[in-house]
This record gives sequence, C-alpha cells and structure tokens, in this order.
Amino acid sequence: MSARFAEKVILITGATSGMGLAVAERVAAEGAKVVLAARGKEAGDGVVADLRADGREAVFVAADVTVEAEAAELVRQAVSLYGRLDGVFNNVGAATAIGPVSEVDGDAWHADLALNLSSVFFGLKHQIPALRASGGGAIVNNASVLGVTGAAGMASYSAAKHGVVGLTRSAALDTATDGIRVNALVTGGVDTPLLRGNMGPTAEESVRQAGALHPVGRIGRPDEIAAFTAFLLSDEARFITGAALAIDGGMTAG
Repeated sequence: MSARFAEKVILITGATSGMGLAVAERVAAEGAKVVLAARGKEAGDGVVADLRADGREAVFVAADVTVEAEAAELVRQAVSLYGRLDGVFNNVGAATAIGPVSEVDGDAWHADLALNLSSVFFGLKHQIPALRASGGGAIVNNASVLGVTGAAGMASYSAAKHGVVGLTRSAALDTATDGIRVNALVTGGVDTPLLRGNMGPTAEESVRQAGALHPVGRIGRPDEIAAFTAFLLSDEARFITGAALAIDGGMTAG
C-alpha cells in the first residue's frame, strides 16, 4: 500500500469500531500517525495495541466530543503529542430519538443534536486553527443520506445530519484560502456493530432488508467508506472542498 500519509497526523473521532476504526486502519497503513478518540478507553487502548502490533503509529485519547472543552483538549493533545495536525475524520454519531415529530421528547431532540451536530461544530472550531498552523489539511465529516433526505420517525437525526452538511459547506468557504478542505460523506447503510446492535436479534434479516433499499442490492462495508475517506483526506483530492459526496449504493440517485 502507498504511503500517502507519511509524516501526516490524522485525528479520528468515534474511532474504536465501524467506519472510524476502518479509516484509522486505512490511513495508518498508508503511513499516518493516528490519534484515535472515543469515550471508551478500554476499547481505544485495544485498537492502539493492534495498530502498534502491525508497526503503525497510534495513540488513543478518551474524549466526549459533545463537550466543547473535551473537543478542544483532544486537539491540544494531538498537537502536543505529534507537533501538528493534518487531517480529521469527524465520525461520532447515532440516531437516539426515534418516533414521529409530535412524539419526540425535547431532551431526546437535544441529545441527538448534541451527538450528531454539536460534536462536529466543536470539532471544527478547534481543529481548523490547528490545521491552519500546520499549513493546511483536510477534514471529512460523516453525514448520512439523511443529511440530504428525510425519513419518517427520524426527524432529529435527519435535522442534525442536514446541519452537518450545511456546517461543512460553510466551514469550507471559511477556510478555502487557508489550504484547508472540508467535505461531508453522504453515507448509506453500512455494516457496522452499531447498525447490527440497533437491529437486535433479527440483525441478519434486517441487514438483508436494508440492503434491498439500496439500488446496488446491499449495504456498504466499512472498508469501502475508509477507502473513499482516505482519498478525501489525501492530497489527491486537493481540488475538492465544500462537497456532500454520496457513498450510498445509489440511494440518493432516484
């Protein structure tokens, strides 16, 4: 595999499973020094141990990025450890408030926005100055097909992901002359532990049914998301910024 990220420092939130873990493994394999962040220290330490066993450079920082002070401290530690920051994958998110708009609890609404939107805002607020100090870089925010469409029973999640797309575009315009690129992934269903956990004991059948909603006939794999994210973080994508890019098996094409 190439060394596109040799001497680059990449920060990944939600990094201990699913898409975040796949991106961490991909960019580390291509030479990046990886700073992984999530709430669970035990899982984070395990991922770091696995990466180091493969000869990769990685550290874990426990952080709840829905809290601005922790999002800021995460960036500070990344720069303190490695002296710079070159790329970020903002990957924290989950749907926590399910049901019709008229029945969604106000606290659940705010929790969904905190997890899926405020976490990205706090990240960008503190990541951008660090990238600027390094001479530029790239940020990829994980949105969703529900960042450009709607779905019954998922109003707060969809609203938050629409916000991520808008936030991404505004941040890209703010930083376009600084050598900083900011893009969003419009992801379809992806086979992650979080997705399967939400489906419970009928996971296999639910995955099959979810796959049927995608024109290609299946849901995505984390490694497919990782390959595209690595491209967007790399210099090969240096003319792409402010974009909401579909990697969704054709879901938003119709």
